[in-house]
Amino acid sequence: MNFESLAKPSVRTQPVYEPGKPIEYVARELGLDPATIIKLASNENPWGPSPRAVAAAKRAIEAGELYPDGGCFELRQKLATIWGLGAEQFVIGNGSNEIIELLGHVFVGAGDEVVMGAPAFVVYKLVTLLFGAKAVEVPLVNWRHDLHKIAAAITPRTKLVYVCTPNNPTGTANTEAELIAFVRGLPEHVVAVIDEAYAEFVEGAPDLRPLIAEGRKVVCLRTFSKIYGLASLRVGYGYGSAELCLLLNRVRQPFNVNAIAQAAAVAALDDAEFAEKTARENRAGLAQLERGFAELGLEFVPSMANFMLVKVGDGLRVFDALQRRGVIVRPVKSYGLPEWVRVTVGTREQNVRVLAELKAAVR
Repeated sequence: MNFESLAKPSVRTQPVYEPGKPIEYVARELGLDPATIIKLASNENPWGPSPRAVAAAKRAIEAGELYPDGGCFELRQKLATIWGLGAEQFVIGNGSNEIIELLGHVFVGAGDEVVMGAPAFVVYKLVTLLFGAKAVEVPLVNWRHDLHKIAAAITPRTKLVYVCTPNNPTGTANTEAELIAFVRGLPEHVVAVIDEAYAEFVEGAPDLRPLIAEGRKVVCLRTFSKIYGLASLRVGYGYGSAELCLLLNRVRQPFNVNAIAQAAAVAALDDAEFAEKTARENRAGLAQLERGFAELGLEFVPSMANFMLVKVGDGLRVFDALQRRGVIVRPVKSYGLPEWVRVTVGTREQNVRVLAELKAAVR
């Protein structure tokens, strides 16, 4: 009897998440100089991490022999001040990905259903399947979440409904009015999860705190991986009602967020100048990529996030061709988009290079 025969059925059939390839891996695989490779595959911040966060992280490692604050007290207090909510209305995760898993622990089991858009962030589906539930995928309409169709897909078995806005991998977003009307119309047995991982890139992003004040069953997710450039430290948070956050904290592992990440996140929240600069440069980068794709005659999806979808024909072939030229992008065949690739917004120089290499790769 082998290990697999002893494993739970949901684990034996569980799909595996495929991350973007690291620079070092591609360099070894293709015999390239790592210094010549640019990675525009994982929606990371090309301007690096917040300088204040870096300084705080360096100070924190000096006490590396101590366990971190298991309750993330200082970070929750800082977030409470910024958002005008109570500290008990936040749950801190090892990236916002962990909070998606915590939601599964609390609400999802065999026979349940979880509704989500398609394509949308694949981790929603992976966590749903891991807990033995059914992922109900609702196709996007004109690259956006059609909230009416999503609402129509809800059944008595639905436990969670995910809306990612701006959406990964399309970069499209729903308006504040659309989201508020959607959540207000949900049945009492459904929890709405609004993933706001890329919201800081949006000017005038939706404010869903009124829904929390009304007592609606909603939780919003944010991350420090994108605008603050702390992807390697894995820290994110959810905010909602104190009751919901208490439930999520009950299934959270102790010391799930390390002290270095906590210190960096607190400092990053004080670095408004860095976040504003990143958002400003990102908008310029989006415009640069739009012009470049248009000049190449390539179809693309206008984005409000820090990446863009572009139609290149054979996505895997173009991905491979670019990689051999030292440019890593993300093929999205696994999202049901075999003719497209996703390109993270880079620096001005990186964007110039990816456009030049793409011109050669799509010939």
